[in-house]
Amino acid sequence: MGLLRQGILGGFRKKTGSVVGAYWRTLDVIRGLPRSSGKAPTQAQKDQQLKFGLTTSFLSWISDLVFTGYKSMSKIATPMNVAVSYNIQAAIMGISPNFTLDYSKIRFSNGKLALPDGMEVESLPAAKLKFSWLHADPDDKLRDATDMATILVYNPGKAKFVKVVNVVPRSSGTYTLQVPVSFADDDVHCYICFNSSKQKELVSVSEHLGLVAVIA
Repeated sequence: MGLLRQGILGGFRKKTGSVVGAYWRTLDVIRGLPRSSGKAPTQAQKDQQLKFGLTTSFLSWISDLVFTGYKSMSKIATPMNVAVSYNIQAAIMGISPNFTLDYSKIRFSNGKLALPDGMEVESLPAAKLKFSWLHADPDDKLRDATDMATILVYNPGKAKFVKVVNVVPRSSGTYTLQVPVSFADDDVHCYICFNSSKQKELVSVSEHLGLVAVIA
């Protein structure tokens, strides 16, 4: 039985007849009970399921980065849902059913904070990756010396991630990341983004810096 907690004009909870009431992300929501279709999915539906699976299989491993990176864009949908929607459109390539992810177009963060110029990554001996960027522009509301860098490395051959969150400020201009020695001779995708330390939920887009070979 459904319960009216705020009078006749308020939302309700639980099942009432063929509908279910719930409170979801600041909204009172009424949903119909699911029905069994009995129809085979269309090719478009199958394609969408494949794209969804590919995208979530990557983003689910870095859900903490996605939560931070898309929180400001997720007033109704969850940060993960917004991120999946964006990356399905931007980062899926290929022809059905052979879809693949274009790792260079993946974004785990999407915001208005300005990225620094001159961002690059260099492979160093002993399985280290040196990330560097310039910090010459004056601070403003979308750029500050205290903005913190977050770095992500993905090894597609081993399906493994290395990440460091808010590891150094923008003003440092560089950070050297130690990746596992087992990554030696593997090619890895390198990403960077920045998060404001002064303005809540102000983040940059994540930038793919390239595919780099790890040196033993």
